[in-house]
Amino acid sequence: MAKTSNGLYEVVWPCGERRLRMRPLAKRLDTLNGKTVAQLWDFLFAGDEVFTALEEELREQYPDVKWVSWREFGSTHAVNEKELLASLPQRFKDLGVDAAISSMAC
Repeated sequence: MAKTSNGLYEVVWPCGERRLRMRPLAKRLDTLNGKTVAQLWDFLFAGDEVFTALEEELREQYPDVKWVSWREFGSTHAVNEKELLASLPQRFKDLGVDAAISSMAC
């Protein structure tokens, strides 16, 4: 940093120049009733238990929600993770998925 004669310092913003344009968020669903929700899991921690509990609780509030199980997709943290994630938009379209819940271990 260079000091100027009036006691001020020249500084550089540490974040650098933004390279990617921001995109608007997807429109949020008004309800889960009548919607199909995909479950994605990295097969770590207890996603099988978490999704069972989520299904039970959400079905009470949204009795017409449909689920596409995590078993349909396989682990999102596997050796083919890049290919699996790249295939999701088409898989979601083929399966009629309206929303997804992604669960991962911390």
